[in-house]
Amino acid sequence: MLDKMNTANNRVRLAFIALVMIVVLAFGTFSPMLIQSANAAVPTDEVFSTVYEQVSPSVVSISVVARQSGTGVFGQDQEVSATGTGFVLDTAGHILTNNHVVDGATEIDVSFVDGTLANAEIVGLDPDSDLAVIQVDLPENDLNELQPVTFGDSNALQIGQTVLAIGSPFGQRWTLTSGIVSATGRSIQGLTDFSIGGVIQTDAAINPGNSGGPLLDLEGHVIGVNSQIISSTNSSAGIGFAIPGNLAQRVAQKLIENGFVDYSYVGISGRDVYLPLIKAFNLPNDTQGVVVASVSAGGPANRTGLKDPVFATEEDANNARGVPQSVDVITAINGEPLSGISELISYLAASTEPGQIVTLTILRLSNESSEELTLDVHLTPRP
Repeated sequence: MLDKMNTANNRVRLAFIALVMIVVLAFGTFSPMLIQSANAAVPTDEVFSTVYEQVSPSVVSISVVARQSGTGVFGQDQEVSATGTGFVLDTAGHILTNNHVVDGATEIDVSFVDGTLANAEIVGLDPDSDLAVIQVDLPENDLNELQPVTFGDSNALQIGQTVLAIGSPFGQRWTLTSGIVSATGRSIQGLTDFSIGGVIQTDAAINPGNSGGPLLDLEGHVIGVNSQIISSTNSSAGIGFAIPGNLAQRVAQKLIENGFVDYSYVGISGRDVYLPLIKAFNLPNDTQGVVVASVSAGGPANRTGLKDPVFATEEDANNARGVPQSVDVITAINGEPLSGISELISYLAASTEPGQIVTLTILRLSNESSEELTLDVHLTPRP
């Protein structure tokens, strides 16, 4: 559907990160005035400990055995093992984790912080969001003792907000790390051709084995599912990504109910508004939206009347800064302004279902004229 050095006086923190590959610079001063302010929320060791004690019984370590085809020395199938993290959703034993943690598993073992061990089976997989639900096999009395997590509103997150992660990095179970929300509204690649929108970026240490674990606010609410990192060393470099909690809740519910998730499909590819386009059509410099890059033939957008961009030359069409002679820009969906493609993806995944009709606000640009129009699009399931 996944992503520090302190000076002696503790006033300046500097992180230098090499961005090379997805496995998974900011600087600022820490002002004593923040501590002195009566209204400032300053995280303390006690707060971290309280959240850990509250949530760790809900977090599980997952060990998986899977059979991979043709990966042996002589091209034969072989068994491989892996670890990850998950967390309890309900007292029926449902656990949410990453799709990539359990996909292809022939055996799943789940460990709880109190020492309880159980086998689990896959309930449903969703490679589009890289999420999965498994269910542990426990006696009814033990199921009733499970402690489900609570979710916070991932749409309400603020940049700079303190967050915590609990997981099993490199097999070190129930490890607590802390950081901040570095950015929101990121887009990452899922396990299919579709992207995941509305993703949370954090500098909390996330490493292999953290996948599927919770990203938490300081009240112990789950606001994301840790999934990817960017790193040149296959370990935390301060850029981690968590699938937003609001999307995770919807996916988990659908997987439990149906074993699969249907996502709404518009049938376009697009990109954010870019400066050469603004200049070419004399748009306000703060124009935002989704520049339609292509419209799938026979898809919902195509049937509604969205158009492919038209370029003067093939060279312009293949140039990332090339400006088309005519193009559609989606500026809002159901009256909600769109800052870019990530917001459109996020809205469709979290707030719509196939069969619904959404209203797109379109800015249709051409060398001759420009106009704003609205189009009602009947959403279909992703192909």
